[in-house]
Amino acid sequence: MTEAELYSEYKGVYVPKLLHPPESLKFLEEFTFRHDDIIVVTYPKSGTTWMQEIVPLIQSEGDLTPVVSIPNWDRMPWLEEHRSIVLNLDQRPSPRMFASHFHYSMMPESYFRAKPKVIYVMRSPKDVFTSSFHYYGMASYLVNPGTTDEFLEKFLNGKVMFGSWFDHVKGWLNAEDKDRVMYISYEEMILDLNDSVSRIACFMGKSLSEEVTKKIADHCTFKNMKQNKMSNYSLVPEEFMDQKKSEFLRKGITGDWKNLFTEAQIEKFDAVYEEKMKGVNFKFLWD
Repeated sequence: MTEAELYSEYKGVYVPKLLHPPESLKFLEEFTFRHDDIIVVTYPKSGTTWMQEIVPLIQSEGDLTPVVSIPNWDRMPWLEEHRSIVLNLDQRPSPRMFASHFHYSMMPESYFRAKPKVIYVMRSPKDVFTSSFHYYGMASYLVNPGTTDEFLEKFLNGKVMFGSWFDHVKGWLNAEDKDRVMYISYEEMILDLNDSVSRIACFMGKSLSEEVTKKIADHCTFKNMKQNKMSNYSLVPEEFMDQKKSEFLRKGITGDWKNLFTEAQIEKFDAVYEEKMKGVNFKFLWD
């Protein structure tokens, strides 16, 4: 199916119609944020599911109950998705925990008034591309990626769900009230998950013992998450996600793009990256 059939355009970017019907987007536009809300914001395939495991465990101070009994899309829902309408989010006790794929410029007016805490997770765009390529091939609500050359053209031009990776990252890096935003990368979490959990907990205002921090980090390894039915998307019907084609939690590594890109594709990607990220004053670990 085509983009016109599967996607709608919202604030200049593609969003899958199945996940983001007009009523769910309207819900977010009218949503009332609180100052102590915690929002994990990512460009798709940058570590959202990982954070949906870590953040609730920090909040519960290591109690595994929420992550082994509640699907991640309910325990830490995407604000812009259809499920949010039926979850009575306004009745949840503070601090509420949410996820979003929205660009900074797409956030509703209430966000800028309340100024909730944001954990913004970044990932090497080449690995994002690689993970997305496999994901688009198994999800029926996304346009089939085609060849790697075809998908690369769309990715570099932002003709994919939630638009341009470059615009997304640059927008959030330029956010106002940076003291309310924690920037962390997928690569940092891979290198030292224990330290990452500790830093996230500090940002959330939670004081965890070394023992609890280690317990959370140990539970949130890729191997353990892959076995958690509340997190590995095995509860999603095959008609929506065919994990026989590609597992949702596929490898959980960095540098997998090297197994997909040709030399010509690397050159093309690097040239676009250099041009679009010109003037960005931020040290990315993947650089």
